[in-house]
Amino acid sequence: MNRILLLCLGLLMTPAFAAQPDAPAEDSHLWLEDVTGEKQLAWVRERNTESTQALTSGTGFAAIEQRILAILNSKERIPAVTKIGDRYYNFWRDAANPKGIWRSTTIDEYRKAEPAWETVIDVDALAKAEHENWVWHGATVLEPEDRVCLISLSRGGADADVVREFDLDRKAFVDDGFSLPEAKSRVAWRGRESLFVATDFGPGSLTTSGYPRTVREWTRGTPLPQAELVFEGQPTDMAVGASRDLTPGFERDFFVRQITFWTNEFFLRRGGHLIKIDKPDDANASVHREWLLIELRSPWTVEEATYPAGALLAANFEAFLKGDRTLHVLFEPTDRTSLAAWAGTRNHILLTTLDNVRNRISVLTFTDGTWLRAPLTGVPDIGTATVSPVDEIESDDYWLVTSSPLEPSTLSLGSAATPAKVPEKLKQTPAFFDASGMKVEQHEAVSKDGTRIPYFQIGRADLPADGSTPTLLYGYGGFEIPLLPGYSPASGVAWLEKGHAYVIANIRGGGEFGPRWHQAALKEKRHRSYEDFAAVAEDLIARKVTSPSHLGIMGGSNGGLLMGNMLTLRPELFNAVVCQVPLLDMRRFNKLLAGASWMGEYGDPDKPEEWAFIRGFSPYHNLARDHEYPPILITTSTRDDRVHPGHARKMTARLLEYGKPVLYYENIEGGHGGAADNKQKAFMDALGWTFLDRELTDAR
Repeated sequence: MNRILLLCLGLLMTPAFAAQPDAPAEDSHLWLEDVTGEKQLAWVRERNTESTQALTSGTGFAAIEQRILAILNSKERIPAVTKIGDRYYNFWRDAANPKGIWRSTTIDEYRKAEPAWETVIDVDALAKAEHENWVWHGATVLEPEDRVCLISLSRGGADADVVREFDLDRKAFVDDGFSLPEAKSRVAWRGRESLFVATDFGPGSLTTSGYPRTVREWTRGTPLPQAELVFEGQPTDMAVGASRDLTPGFERDFFVRQITFWTNEFFLRRGGHLIKIDKPDDANASVHREWLLIELRSPWTVEEATYPAGALLAANFEAFLKGDRTLHVLFEPTDRTSLAAWAGTRNHILLTTLDNVRNRISVLTFTDGTWLRAPLTGVPDIGTATVSPVDEIESDDYWLVTSSPLEPSTLSLGSAATPAKVPEKLKQTPAFFDASGMKVEQHEAVSKDGTRIPYFQIGRADLPADGSTPTLLYGYGGFEIPLLPGYSPASGVAWLEKGHAYVIANIRGGGEFGPRWHQAALKEKRHRSYEDFAAVAEDLIARKVTSPSHLGIMGGSNGGLLMGNMLTLRPELFNAVVCQVPLLDMRRFNKLLAGASWMGEYGDPDKPEEWAFIRGFSPYHNLARDHEYPPILITTSTRDDRVHPGHARKMTARLLEYGKPVLYYENIEGGHGGAADNKQKAFMDALGWTFLDRELTDAR
């Protein structure tokens, strides 16, 4: 499958119910947007010291941190692999390899409990030798040759990375090979001697979102600045990208112009000319062998037939180019089902859907002009199931990873040719926490407008119905991303083992029920996400699972925006808030780093008519000096070059200015994920869990 997706990362936000702005006309904290200024970093270190002293002094913090770190470094974790040639590659971090090693083995060895691995790249040794803080960002292999690849390495975990050519046979970087300087690049092999490169070529080559605006074809042995311009977008676009389908017999060049986060144009280059693929701008198109697949986000009428939003359609690619509009419906949504993903093997399509936020997987096979489907065996009723091809060019084999909140992850190997056969179980992680006496339940809350909002509750089977249970409610609600109930060892050891409850809210703005669920909370409708989240909180309280004094909330990125709005809009519902790598200043979000790319989600604050509703969900502007707020812990990373750390810094500064209870911790590296290695992640996670336990347990 040559699935062309621009890897532009989003966040999530939610609009407010009724804003009571108390923000000064002038932004007195604007100076904190200078990410690496000495004065600014001194302010950060002062906040970090305060938070560290407040949260790490007791024995509880150290115990949680060590248990989380032990899980992250455990040799019993499943080493996920990617097949390259006849070997299987895995990237692995542990205590001995904090930055990680890229290693390989054979399938026979991989089946063993302790495979014999061969180190390909030791990132710790490389970082030491080059005096760099390298963070692994992956490898792009030239298929089907499978001998060379492009290695991406980030300084400190930022989205921007450097790219260098690597020889897999020699296990060494290629002397005078392809090499790109640090940038938010999109790079793809066109062949052994050339690349498609979308990167920072200097003034005018980036969009207002900070992503590449041009694609060039770079020939080996020539200077990068002299690479031939082959595709170009507009400055106001989100980004552009290119790839070449290298499947034998289906070699084709494709270009994508990502106009906004939710609209794009898809082109085939043939005979030196660009052919625009006929599809709605808000639909995603991709190819797999002879098939063109189109994922709809709005209804599409073609030759008197109307296909619904959320449908997945397939057409013979070459026939479609010639005007044939025969479309096969591979998936059609219902009110409670949606498309989650699809992937192609040599002869089949693996289709993953959500049925009331529960994974279901089918195998689709084109036979005698019709797509036949069969359910894939081995998918849990409640939990997560992820399926991916082992080698989409050569075989029908697939990897299946399953888990549930109380059942550790299992990796199995099967064949799409025999979907009814139970796949071979290869690996299973141990139970990292004691789940005895616990259960998973799915409930529904009713939002302000009457919409039913599902949520999952994990905790003791005998929770007392007296409102006394410390409960964490987690949410995201944006960018059509669903939240699914998988196995989370960190929440198990830090929260569930203590008898507390953990809740996942499937609010609008996410992708639990497809495009309509997402679009119901876009822009001026953003308040629905917040109303949904509040409705879940109120339902937990009404059911006496917990009470406001024992209810905490957590979310990151767009979920951080959700946390900011819950703080400002419904502070009476909660007693602790953990707000991670957040978006909070909605007046300036489009001017900071990748923020302009999210205007399709939130709106344009520079348009007065749109700022009128955006202000309603801008937490930074809706803080009130005379309101009471629950304690909040805000965390971010200096190296986050996606969501500007200024959001978190300025919100903290305003809360301090107003005398409100706030703790702040900023990791000096780590990117949008917040941490650059396992030790940093364990520390950051332990801060959040310790804060929640302190605020919600002591409240008893």
